Amino acid sequence: MAYEVEPPKYVRLAQTIQGRIEDGTYPPGSRVPSENQLVQAFGMSRPTVVRALELLKRDGWLESRQGFGTIVRGRPEVVEQRDRRGRAVLERDESRTPGRLVHVGPVPVPSRVASALGVPKRAEVLVRRVLVEEEGEVVELVSSYFPAGLSDGTDLTASSPLGQSARTLLEARRKVRFDHVTERVSARLATGDEARLLGMPESAPVLSVLVVAADVSGQALQVVDIVLPADRHELEDVYRLN
Repeated sequence: MAYEVEPPKYVRLAQTIQGRIEDGTYPPGSRVPSENQLVQAFGMSRPTVVRALELLKRDGWLESRQGFGTIVRGRPEVVEQRDRRGRAVLERDESRTPGRLVHVGPVPVPSRVASALGVPKRAEVLVRRVLVEEEGEVVELVSSYFPAGLSDGTDLTASSPLGQSARTLLEARRKVRFDHVTERVSARLATGDEARLLGMPESAPVLSVLVVAADVSGQALQVVDIVLPADRHELEDVYRLN
């Protein structure tokens, strides 16, 4: 028997806005309504509106321009499936992400992250861990790891949410350039800490999206581990990336 699962609210809102771009209501080059206007027009919460706009930016329908707001790009010519989620995570502003910052500080690097960063196992690296919520429900745990030394003397070590993306901060302060992103998607069992933060039983199944952002030489600048509970419908959106 087949069951139909209604998409999350932010996906439905993104589909509505996309429809208005396609029918010319929001033509290419125009500015979409502000977050406040969208909240009032659709009766949805601000976090839901923010996630919908992030989704459309990730897929190439919209873009942010400093001093202009969110601008319509039009129908994407080609949507690169491989690294859409990676781009969205790298451009995420913690202070505008629905949820909370749960940990900042040095940690022993997980083995799956050590190989991506090119550091020895059990080395210490900086992590910023954010618990993302949707309509009051925890939907993903995002852990961003940075090589030792790259984060020193920057706001990445601050215990409060960043007002800009880590990518923007590093490119400005460290004069590095993020060149490409790769993703590794796998299913595994949650660790004890992941299960506790996500409010699920220990060793429950999760989907892990490991995002590796590197410079032109292939040196990793940031590794993000996105952990999503396997029993929550938001996974539908992730499967479409494959």
